[in-house]
Amino acid sequence: MERWLQPALEYILSWIQFQMRMSEQPGCVLAIAHRDRIVLERAFGHADLVKDEKLTPRHRFRVASHSKSFTAAGILRLREQRKLRLDDPVGQYVKGLHPEVAEVTIGQLLSHSAGIIRDGADAGQFIDNRPFLNRSELTAELRRPLAIEPNTRFKYSNHGFGLLGLVIEAIAKEPYRAWIKREIVDAAGLRETEPDMPIAKGAPFARGHTPKLPLGRRLVIPGDNPTDAIAPAAGFVSTAGDLALYFAQLAPKAKQSVLSVGSRREMIRRQWRNPHSGQESYYGLGVNSGALAGWDWFGHGGALQGYISRTCVLPAPELTLSVMTNATDGPAGLWVDGMIHMLRAFATRGAPTRRTRDWSGRWWSTWGPLDLVPMSHVVLAASPHFINPFMDATEIEVTGRDKGRIALANGYANHGEPVRRTRNKSGAVAELWLSAVKLRPEAKVAAEMERRYGTAKRRKAV
Repeated sequence: MERWLQPALEYILSWIQFQMRMSEQPGCVLAIAHRDRIVLERAFGHADLVKDEKLTPRHRFRVASHSKSFTAAGILRLREQRKLRLDDPVGQYVKGLHPEVAEVTIGQLLSHSAGIIRDGADAGQFIDNRPFLNRSELTAELRRPLAIEPNTRFKYSNHGFGLLGLVIEAIAKEPYRAWIKREIVDAAGLRETEPDMPIAKGAPFARGHTPKLPLGRRLVIPGDNPTDAIAPAAGFVSTAGDLALYFAQLAPKAKQSVLSVGSRREMIRRQWRNPHSGQESYYGLGVNSGALAGWDWFGHGGALQGYISRTCVLPAPELTLSVMTNATDGPAGLWVDGMIHMLRAFATRGAPTRRTRDWSGRWWSTWGPLDLVPMSHVVLAASPHFINPFMDATEIEVTGRDKGRIALANGYANHGEPVRRTRNKSGAVAELWLSAVKLRPEAKVAAEMERRYGTAKRRKAV
């Protein structure tokens, strides 16, 4: 493991802890794999707010559209076995479809370019207003014509991946759940993943939660409803650790995988750009991709009532990140983006030196926290409020044991001014002076704010 990675992981943990406090999310689980090994796995918060159940890395989450990456691997596995071709029309395997639907190809379904309606005539299954479609109900909806002409643009479709599940059943001659569990999940060595509910009795399960608005409080969403025929698109239940290990196996450089190198390359190759979007991203075959902070990435996200998750593979540093949150407003995607920025900063600058490594920690003023983060020969003054805490971060040059200088800062900040630390009688650092601004430990600042602005003073003023 590269020397820069360990300090990067340590800061990511500190940052996520603060983000959890600030966002008041019920729970979050984070897992990071380096190549084929988990190097960080941590849980924060609660699996169930009502029961006050503490969340652990072993709790299973609904991972929603991550399911598509498993289904896509299943289809490519069948192609490797010469049981189908990606340019085969889907009607060759599944009967009773509308003639337009029957003509779309398996490859178009995998890349969301078949033109099929996204969620049918009633998407209430995704907001708990109705059960998920069974096989006959899905087939009935697929007797409707296409929404748009195929092979013209990226158009996401859960129904399309439900149809791929029917293809797998037609070829395998057994239920999708049984086949995908054996041929992909078990073959990948995953022990905490199921294609749908229910899961094994006794396995810990994280409940979903509503956003705080409009009620002003969160409610528990059971999250244990089966997705039936939509399982190939949205049914999977897993842990962050299992997802990190699985997606790491999809990288072309992975030493072990359920797919050949050629299939993996085809799976992650950019097929379609996401149109009408402010963020440039692409879709391959059951995975999406893009670039951030100078690194290419691929992976998938998931959103189901009460759950938001995202997994991202960074092929260059051979890292895989998976974040799960158990609330409908969970910022899993944003948190993964933030981690990529942090990892890139550490990879570019390197591990801290002996001179800088003890210039670290979180310091507070009444404006909030500031993190000292040493990297190589400099110390960054980062804001844990930000999704990218290193954006425009002030850089401190250490000139002595407790002295430094702001070597680089935004024009509105304190470029060129001094930095110093003061110590208490026991020799521990008690204060940080960033130019003229005094920062102290959280407890001291909290006590000062209470004295200055607390309820007793307000009552006296009234």
